[in-house]
Amino acid sequence: MSGVMQGFPPAPADRATLANWRDAPYSAWAFHHVREIVPTADIPNDPAAVRPLESAPRDFSGLAFAGPDGAEWSFEGFLEASATDAVVVLASGRIAFERYANGMSADSPHILMSVSKSMLGLLAGALAGRGVLDPDRPVEEVLPEVADTAYRGATLRHLLDMRAGIAFDEDYVAFPPQLVAYRKATNWNPLAPGDEATDLRGFYAGLTERDGPHGRGFHYVSPNTDLLGWAMERAAGARYADLFAELVWKPLGAERPGCITVDRLGAPRAAGGMCLTARDLARVGQLLVEGGARAGAQIVPEAWIADIAEKGDPAGWAAGDFAPFYPGADIHYRSKWYVERPGPGGGPMFFGLGVHGQNLFVDPARELVVAKFSSQAHPLDPELIPLTHRWAAALRRAVAS
Repeated sequence: MSGVMQGFPPAPADRATLANWRDAPYSAWAFHHVREIVPTADIPNDPAAVRPLESAPRDFSGLAFAGPDGAEWSFEGFLEASATDAVVVLASGRIAFERYANGMSADSPHILMSVSKSMLGLLAGALAGRGVLDPDRPVEEVLPEVADTAYRGATLRHLLDMRAGIAFDEDYVAFPPQLVAYRKATNWNPLAPGDEATDLRGFYAGLTERDGPHGRGFHYVSPNTDLLGWAMERAAGARYADLFAELVWKPLGAERPGCITVDRLGAPRAAGGMCLTARDLARVGQLLVEGGARAGAQIVPEAWIADIAEKGDPAGWAAGDFAPFYPGADIHYRSKWYVERPGPGGGPMFFGLGVHGQNLFVDPARELVVAKFSSQAHPLDPELIPLTHRWAAALRRAVAS
């Protein structure tokens, strides 16, 4: 990120803007300065209830693992090759490893991209546990505004599990017009000359085509998650950022406030706009390790977490969009979480995945949490995604030995 946003003012070629903030080299600065580029809503923490994280360093310098092509990787070599901005490893609830780069620190909030979806999955569980959200309810009953769209007949569960039959091409390389319109509606892309200002909730009126039945195999459509955020606000009668703060963020003991990007009318980008520190993302993982509870107080129902671990459909995953990134892995997707199903001698591993290399890995049986932020050049890198999964597997083996 040499030169990016350096100088008073920076040279025009060095400025991170709404037009380039997701592109390298600007992203290495922009991903932890998001609220200087896109409007955000605060997610307050409770300074009086912070969960302390003790330090118990472990030496992973000798950790080595084989990549998908058989080449050997070192721990340090992987961190460099994967454009790591920050990484925090918790073992038995203590910080075993922590590192920051590209101007980040322990206090820097970094964008989660689609790991934000997994945060929504926990909030959905908290609301369902309170009887506020019924996953089996049809979407149009909660949001009559989408009754005449392709979402008619879909349930909130279909949205939670990415199994709605919505015709939407989320190609981050070709960027089809529908995806560009979505980005503009969420306030993530600048309007072109002559464009009329749009907003996220109004965007759904244009989603009228289906490409399969609801209940189909895993079909990755980010607007599904934003629609869920809207449904939560309608069902609970409160803003998404406030709901997350009160039901998840403050109770789990976050150390710093978070934030989430919003559109021109204040609608949250629940699918990808949340920004948290690496330590606090690790605290979210620790909440899963401890069954959704902190100090005996249940935050996310234990039954909801068990449902994530057990009730996904591996056949639906295998027929879906992302299976080629994980060849040979036994995976399902449930309530916005990816789950690597239990193998011999181990339990499931929950994980969240975001474009440009955002990761949260949680292995409850081994009491391992890995939070990793990156500024990788490609949104979905077909080489780095499976390599990162192997790195996480090597950490799982290391803490189990």
